[in-house]
Amino acid sequence: MKLAVPAFRPLWAVGMAACALVLASCARNPAPPAEPVNFIAEGRPEKLSAWRLMAASEGRLVLNKEVLPYTLNTPLFSDYAHKLRTVWMPKGVSAAYRPDTAFDFPLGTIISKTFYYPRDGSSRAVLASDDSGTGSTLDLGKVRLMETRLLVRRASGWVALPYVWNEAQTEAELKRTGDQIPMELVSAQGRQKFTYVVPNVNQCASCHVADLKSRKFEPLGLKARHINLNGQLEKMALAGYLSGVPAAAEVPRNVDWRDKSAPVDARARAYLDINCAHCHNNKGTANTTALHLEIGAPANRHLGLCKPPVAAGAGTGGNAFGINPGKPDDSIFVFRLKSTETGVMMPELGRSTAHREGVELIREWIASMKESCNQQ
Repeated sequence: MKLAVPAFRPLWAVGMAACALVLASCARNPAPPAEPVNFIAEGRPEKLSAWRLMAASEGRLVLNKEVLPYTLNTPLFSDYAHKLRTVWMPKGVSAAYRPDTAFDFPLGTIISKTFYYPRDGSSRAVLASDDSGTGSTLDLGKVRLMETRLLVRRASGWVALPYVWNEAQTEAELKRTGDQIPMELVSAQGRQKFTYVVPNVNQCASCHVADLKSRKFEPLGLKARHINLNGQLEKMALAGYLSGVPAAAEVPRNVDWRDKSAPVDARARAYLDINCAHCHNNKGTANTTALHLEIGAPANRHLGLCKPPVAAGAGTGGNAFGINPGKPDDSIFVFRLKSTETGVMMPELGRSTAHREGVELIREWIASMKESCNQQ
């Protein structure tokens, strides 16, 4: 059974769907930008405002009324940054649903991801907390904006554009070569200085190239299993942004890795799927490792169970197997996830700090395994 999707997308439908997707009420938000979103087919605008996706207004970051926010059930870890994720498409077109891979997005699609941190009071330090991923506006007095990354679907394919916000949080400027920003993170464990790294445009391909041979570039989060929560798929369809959505029972769904009522295996597999599987799959940029970490991969040696490393070295930590069942502290997975050393840590891009809670989840998962490795 397919959902009936309207052939057109009136602005009121997009606005209603956006309100339904988030916790904040549209009535309490400042007015969105008056002009419509500006799809720019060529070139690389120097300022984020040229796209008219969002604007700083009355002390808040506000989305254009045509821009639809969404969230993920298990988000990618990025040094404890929170993310405001959005998608926009021109009138008259929609993405085609796919059950396993990224949706097939039409020409003109703009996907944005704004990275930000809750502030530690009035200081310049920021708080380490889980990415809640909810809301359609941000209170600029309570958050520090870092960057907004755009994925733009042009005739030539996807183009990645990283924009870094200024200190006043009024504008973001294009940084094609990336940026490095000194930061201080506050958590229950104390204060930690780290460098927030904005990737350059070439590094974006390291994660977004889904097929190493074809060099096909695609979004990571906008897959059915990642956004199947709170009726988001149905609301995207009703807004005209997604076609071909099957009945709810037929749509895959990853669990929230933080949901302790879910089995630890499902939580750990969801965590590895979003954080690692874009490279570690049989077609990805790390396919030579023979690690297949996507959610549907069999739980065998390709998942790391009793699997020796392809190459010995500092990245093994002296451990013999990717996963040594029942022995998390003797497993390469745990060693590399908790490392912050270049050339050792995994994922190798997108973080400068270790994700303590994520590491503990993987430790718990490995500790629960009953198999054993016959080490010769």
